[in-house]
Amino acid sequence: VQLQASGGGMVQAGGSLRLSCTVSERTSTMYTVGWFRQSPGKEREFVASISWAGSPYYADSVKGRFTISEHNAANTVYLRMNSLKPEDTAVYYCAAKVGQQYNYWGLGTLVTVSS
Repeated sequence: VQLQASGGGMVQAGGSLRLSCTVSERTSTMYTVGWFRQSPGKEREFVASISWAGSPYYADSVKGRFTISEHNAANTVYLRMNSLKPEDTAVYYCAAKVGQQYNYWGLGTLVTVSS
């Protein structure tokens, strides 16, 4: 499985961005796709995920502000980020898993939120 994240950039606090993750074999394999982020000096943290059946799950820190969705025909999972805060600044990664562990990772995309 190959994943590619895109859509990062620089935005002011309160603004919005939409990240995209293109996943090979998305519609033929029961993967859960997740978004993670890592800020300088911090550990990577979970942001959101969507199961093969379409069930979303969010970290408390982004609940109500971020929305994960997918376009099956395009094999793409999106992360819509609204009301961005400076603390959302990080490299965002998408990953996929079948069982318990995320075994497949894409390269990250940088999101910078200025105050």
